[in-house]
Amino acid sequence: MIFFLISAARAIIEMLGLCLLGQGMLHILAGRHRANNRIYQLFDLLTKAPRRVVAALLPRSSNENVIGIASFALLLLLWFGLAFFRKFV
Repeated sequence: MIFFLISAARAIIEMLGLCLLGQGMLHILAGRHRANNRIYQLFDLLTKAPRRVVAALLPRSSNENVIGIASFALLLLLWFGLAFFRKFV
């Protein structure tokens, strides 16, 4: 049971990380017009929760780009941590 829960959490974190990567790529490719892009809006909706958590941890003066990169780094660390934990459970 615990193996399934770890795997499910890891899959959700992986999906969020890939959405953040896709959002970052669209940020680069679409530029100022990214707000009108439907896929960017979907990625923005899906990644809003982890970005809010990281924004609460960072200083108020943090840039949106810094929050996105820090969110991806946090998700990556969680993903590796769950992989390590799953190996030894």
